[in-house]
Amino acid sequence: MSETYAYTVSVQAHYDSAHFLEKYKGKCERLHGHRYVVEVAVQTTELNESGIAFDFVDLKRELRVLADELDHRLLNELPQFEGVETSAENQARYFFHALRERLPAELAEGLLYARVWETPSQWAQYGPVGAPLPAPPGPSV
Repeated sequence: MSETYAYTVSVQAHYDSAHFLEKYKGKCERLHGHRYVVEVAVQTTELNESGIAFDFVDLKRELRVLADELDHRLLNELPQFEGVETSAENQARYFFHALRERLPAELAEGLLYARVWETPSQWAQYGPVGAPLPAPPGPSV
C-alpha cells in the first residue's frame, strides 16, 4: 500500500470584536468582546518552482482582508452573520467559506479548516468531515 504525502501551510490573523449570543442563557448573552485569532490551513501535494506550497504572505493577505471586515465591529450587526448566532463556530464557518471563494481553485480545494480562538485555551473549528485535523499549537498574540 502506497502512502500519499502532502504539505500544509497555516497562517493566523487577529481581530478585536464585540458580540452577544441572543439564544444563549448565561453571561455570553450580554455584550462582550474578544481578541480573536483566526487560523486557516491549506494542504497540497505539489510545490511551485520556488519550492513552496503557497506563499504565506499571499495566504495571510487574503485572510487579513476577511479579518479586517470584522475588526472593531459589533458582529451581530454585520451582514455576514445575519440570521445566525455570532458564535466562534459560526465565525469559523464564515472564514472557511469566504476564504475558499477568495483563493485560486486549486488551493481552495485544499483548504483544510478555519479555526477561531476566543481565548488562548478555547477555539472552534470548521472544515470538511474527514479532513486531517492537526493538533492546535495555540494562537498567536
